[in-house]
Amino acid sequence: MKNVLLPVVIDSSILAMEVIKKIGAARDKIAALKGDGISIGLVPTMGALHQGHLSLVERSISENDITIASIFVNPIQFNNKKDLTKYPVSIKEDLAALEENGCSYVFMPSVDEMYPSDPKTSVSFGRLDTIMEGKHRPGHFNGVAIVVAKLFAILSPTRAYFGQKDLQQYKIIEQLVRDLSLAVEMRMMPIIREANGLAMSSRNQQLSNLGKEISGEIYTSMNQAADSIMKGLPASQAIEQAYNHLMKFEAIQVEYFEVVNFDNLSEVRTETNNDPLVLCFAGYVENIRLIDNLIIERKKEEG
Repeated sequence: MKNVLLPVVIDSSILAMEVIKKIGAARDKIAALKGDGISIGLVPTMGALHQGHLSLVERSISENDITIASIFVNPIQFNNKKDLTKYPVSIKEDLAALEENGCSYVFMPSVDEMYPSDPKTSVSFGRLDTIMEGKHRPGHFNGVAIVVAKLFAILSPTRAYFGQKDLQQYKIIEQLVRDLSLAVEMRMMPIIREANGLAMSSRNQQLSNLGKEISGEIYTSMNQAADSIMKGLPASQAIEQAYNHLMKFEAIQVEYFEVVNFDNLSEVRTETNNDPLVLCFAGYVENIRLIDNLIIERKKEEG
């Protein structure tokens, strides 16, 4: 496989933190650390880091002795190869940000190092990988599961940190950990947003200033829907109102906009209890695919 991740050569010797590029070297380092009883936090990333990623690093540092960030653009989770070629890469800036924020190690393998041959393993998560992202990005979660399982096997983290923006991905990995009895504690951290409410994403840097401004309407529409649901409007009607709001902006193309149960991501149209709900959005602005979600925590009535 062609290495699409490293267009520049990085001299890791100039960095205080250690950059590891080989699986064997990473395993040797982890074995030495684990032998000393050290807890390890892992922050898996595909690079092009922003404050959302760095908030995961900050939390990991607060809960573990050692924090490892991985930078790897995983080709097998891209069902659209054009999307892969457009994915932003900023290795030097990423390493500088990680070092500045106290990261201990960076695992930064090449594609050939991670996949010396095309993986043949296939993973199914039942209904969970056929809805929302799974429906619109077939094969995506299989690629996610394989790379995360490899990272867990190589780096043996005590805890792993993920952002809420990729909620369905988190649920997939949570099930992977549960089903395979992996000794990893999962952590999901809140979404970090721009001033206008746009969820921070590596893809945002591909938007124009106008595109970023318009994209803030996604968060506005989700808040409107959440307020309506909290006031008792059926979820289907709240979504319809939010969808109509977004249709005022020609630059926004909605792929899906759903209300789902937080625990199992099953679609909700009429609520019969006070279980936590999640508004989930996916769509395009300036041909850039954006996803977002908003958790609705409803107070249970006192009996």
